[in-house]
Amino acid sequence: MNEGDLGFFVLLARHESFVETAREIGVTASAVSRRLARLEERLGVRLMNRTTRRVSLTGEGEAYFRKAVRLLGEIEELENSLRVGRERPSGLLRINATFGFSRAYIAPTVAEFSDRYPDVDVQLVVTDAPMNIIEQGFDLNIRFGNPPTSNLIQRLLQRNRRFMCASTSYLETHGEPKLLKDLKDHQCIVLRQEHDIYDIWRFDDLGGETVSARVNGRLSSNDGEIAREWMLAGHGIMLRSEWDIASHVREGRLRVVLPDYFQTANISAIYPERHNLTAKVRLFVDALAERIQKANAAEPFQIYSQHLSRGQ
Repeated sequence: MNEGDLGFFVLLARHESFVETAREIGVTASAVSRRLARLEERLGVRLMNRTTRRVSLTGEGEAYFRKAVRLLGEIEELENSLRVGRERPSGLLRINATFGFSRAYIAPTVAEFSDRYPDVDVQLVVTDAPMNIIEQGFDLNIRFGNPPTSNLIQRLLQRNRRFMCASTSYLETHGEPKLLKDLKDHQCIVLRQEHDIYDIWRFDDLGGETVSARVNGRLSSNDGEIAREWMLAGHGIMLRSEWDIASHVREGRLRVVLPDYFQTANISAIYPERHNLTAKVRLFVDALAERIQKANAAEPFQIYSQHLSRGQ
């Protein structure tokens, strides 16, 4: 049974006339009669008594009518609630994002958003690698790097790159690499994330050539903040996002090494098809974008603006 059959039967029961029902839905009276006959045949019961002028409900038809009216009302109520959800944020908002960026930007945005929209419950799940938002039932994923190869929608929040950097104390003690091959002589702090081969650093194409370097070191972690603190303490060279190291570079605690080699790792919001975008998702992404833009205006993330044209 479908909604169309229910609506048709309720309309016919209320008009008690093939002619009036046909006039309202724009078909012939004989077409209405045939549709009723098909419905009765499928259900295996007689729903209406026919006369030359009117139709009336049988006992089974009366029961079917009451049930159909109730079901149509519930469908209308459901559709109205979904329509309201597109206009006013409500319900559960499930977000997946990485650890460090969540602490710095997403968690405070969630707290502010929750105060502003009390009808929304927010669940923030942080992982070192992005989860499948369709399979895992997430409304939104905040992702670094290349967009997923799917029909998911991407909204760019901030241009971002990963640079190699080290503390001034490390570089004063161990020297600064002048060539990419010099990395083999240095302690490199690596992240075991996103299921990649962690000891190979791949960089954006340089002159049409794919560039990579194999690195090694005594320290590795799946937590970027822990690894960053090791780097700040002088334990080695690390490949780290611009947004996270820009302030340390400006203040002189870190120096970028080999700045011609970097990874494009733009920050994007990923969510399902745009035409199903609900108010809670749209407004949260707007709030997060605003927070990032304000932070970037106060302390620009970009360290080397002259390199922005390559790989963007």
